[in-house]
Amino acid sequence: MFSKHHTHGRSDSFNARYRAGKSTGRSMKRSFQDHLGDSRRTERETRPEGVPNARTLTSPVITICVGPEKRLFAAHEEILCMSPVFADVCRGQFFESPDTHSKTISLPEEQPEVFSCVLEYLYKGDYYPRLLHNRRRNTWELENEANDMDVDGTEKGDATIVDQATGNVILKDTAVYCAAERYSLSGLKRLALRKQGLQSGIQCSTILASARYAYAHTPDTDSKLRAHYLALIIRCRSTFKRSGTMQMEMEQGGKLFFDLFVAMCNYIDDLTDACKSPRSA
Repeated sequence: MFSKHHTHGRSDSFNARYRAGKSTGRSMKRSFQDHLGDSRRTERETRPEGVPNARTLTSPVITICVGPEKRLFAAHEEILCMSPVFADVCRGQFFESPDTHSKTISLPEEQPEVFSCVLEYLYKGDYYPRLLHNRRRNTWELENEANDMDVDGTEKGDATIVDQATGNVILKDTAVYCAAERYSLSGLKRLALRKQGLQSGIQCSTILASARYAYAHTPDTDSKLRAHYLALIIRCRSTFKRSGTMQMEMEQGGKLFFDLFVAMCNYIDDLTDACKSPRSA
């Protein structure tokens, strides 16, 4: 029911959307939830995501069966229906059936670790590790940021998950972003993208596997997550140039690397134009 996005062809606006290094985020001085409230009016829900009220917490409980191992989750119906996708499913499955024991949704292709983050966001407006605002520095940081790396310098388990379809290690925030795309939760997409931008010390193989995952689970019209990976690889090009994993991935090809080639050409054009333009007195 919840199919992946499989898109083909190149968008005419590709050059405009994937000009590397030109999509910097504006710093926020309010809480992340306050910031999201301004744009949520275009979504289906009539109140902010992740802010339960008394009526919501007394609504019927729905069982969600997730993944091939059929791990069970439970959620209040109105919490789950803050996603337009789940709202449509609930209407189709439940409203015409008097059997209250049949309120079960099956998500056999979803990963339990990812759905757990989605559910935590719907209830709390965030998922672990939380995004915190450092008032003194006026910056955003992840909860327990100082402990995000293992002692050997590799990424900590909280930052990554194993993609059950391929067995590759990918960034958890990327998987959450793609799940938010499937469930039409634009606020969660923005949160996951901001969190991912705060990750550091990620191995090349993890970045490349995550980029491929992003391309496989987002439409060509998505210029946020894809552009994030293109710009990240360009910024870290000296490291990727020495990476055997990068060489192997390049030889396999795919749309990711065509987009990367165009983004790098745009980046070089920008540098060339900057060098040619006269300096202001």
